[in-house]
Parts: sequence; C-alpha cells; structure tokens
Amino acid sequence: MRKVIAAFNITLDGNCDHTAGIPDEEIHNHYTELLNKAVVILYGRITYQLMQFWQTLLKQPSGNMLMDAFAEAINKIPKIVFSRTLENFGWNTSVLATEPVEAEVLRLKQLEGNDIFVGSRSLII
Repeated sequence: MRKVIAAFNITLDGNCDHTAGIPDEEIHNHYTELLNKAVVILYGRITYQLMQFWQTLLKQPSGNMLMDAFAEAINKIPKIVFSRTLENFGWNTSVLATEPVEAEVLRLKQLEGNDIFVGSRSLII
C-alpha cells in the first residue's frame, strides 16, 4: 500500500504562506529528491496555480542547477488537481480529479508503487 505524504513548506510556528520565506538549496534538493521518488502529487487549485511558476524555468532555465532540477521534477510528476473552477491546466501531466479527495486518495493508496504526495494544505485540513 502506498503512503500519503504531505509535501509542503511550513514554518515552526505553523505559517504556510509561500511568501514568508525563500527556499534555500537544501529545500530545493530535498523536494526534488522526494518528487523523483513519488508517483503522483495532489493539488488544490490555488497551490497548483502557484506551482505553475516552475514552467517558466523549463522555457528559460535560471542557471541555478537546483532550481532547474526542481522545475524538471515538478514538470514530469503526474498531478491530480481538485478544483471546481479550473479549466486550463497548462501542464500535460495534470488531470482534474473526478472523485472527492477522500475517494481519490483511497483509490491511489490501493495501487502498487511509490508514494503519493499532497502539495496543498487545504486538501489535508
């Protein structure tokens, strides 16, 4: 059975605001390694749209090896997006969830393979 891993940045005081800090090399390397080992990542609409920033580095690499490697990892991992309003995905590795979060996670857990990541705090609260 696959594990479900919450994969998002949070400060020690519980702050999940992506503007509250700048990820360093260690964080980029850590998440790149995790993404390369995962089978899928689950997103809510808002976090998914924030993560689309990484597509810019695919078109024009930053020159920072760790950031560019993360952009490649996030690009290739399949993404399941939970949204009632999103119409344009922008990533060919993305699909709209067809089941509620609980049902989708239970289905994915039953399959063989690597871990399932949750990349949106709103999906686990």
